[in-house]
Amino acid sequence: MGLLTGKRALILGLANERSLAHAIAQKLADEGATLLLTYQGAVLEERVRGLAEPLRAALVLPCDVGQDEEIDRLFTVVGKECGSIDILVHAIAFAGKDALTGAYHNVSRAGFQQALDISVYSFTALARGAAPLMPQGGSMLTLTYYGAEKAVRNYNVMGVAKAALEASVRYLAADLGPQGIRVNAISAGPVKTLSAKGVRDFNSILSVVGEKAPLRRNIDAKEVGGAALFLLSDLAAGITGEVMHVDAGYNIIGF
Repeated sequence: MGLLTGKRALILGLANERSLAHAIAQKLADEGATLLLTYQGAVLEERVRGLAEPLRAALVLPCDVGQDEEIDRLFTVVGKECGSIDILVHAIAFAGKDALTGAYHNVSRAGFQQALDISVYSFTALARGAAPLMPQGGSMLTLTYYGAEKAVRNYNVMGVAKAALEASVRYLAADLGPQGIRVNAISAGPVKTLSAKGVRDFNSILSVVGEKAPLRRNIDAKEVGGAALFLLSDLAAGITGEVMHVDAGYNIIGF
């Protein structure tokens, strides 16, 4: 019997074995959760289906979070196939390359809107769709980063998006708390994932964090998975609206 035996977890954003979403999915599966996974597009479908078997996922479904009708269709199918879910994991963020280079103030209106739509609004839309499938309560989780709190070089519009995402966590927690639904976020330290490669000079960020963090090292994806397991399980039954830092303590350092 694991911490999540009998629980169903819908995970969006799983793309490869090096992602934080995969580390979370693996930890939840190891603790007995039944996984429901999504993908966007044919290329990602092949990847996600390849990951689904070792994770023992029960369903693999399409969903483009930029399209309301696809979100609606996702929850219609999940409701029909499963009846209810207990966990929602949102591990989705996107900003165009041009929006992550140069000065932040040069971001285009279209680039700004895209980053906020995919990285922030999608969590709100998914929470709205998932809540009716959590009649006995549940837990929702998203992923953020220190760039939401401080200006991190080359993080640009994504930092603004993550700040909005963290605010959304608080508002969603307030909205859904009366239904017994908890909403939290993990602010993960830098990890070598494919998406991190989109941030210019990412290796220098790793170097600085590894040198200055209280633990004098960077984190790995498994540590994010462990924190996610805690927040999504009954061990964290009294926690909602929080942003938990998993960054070897880097966020507490003032120099």
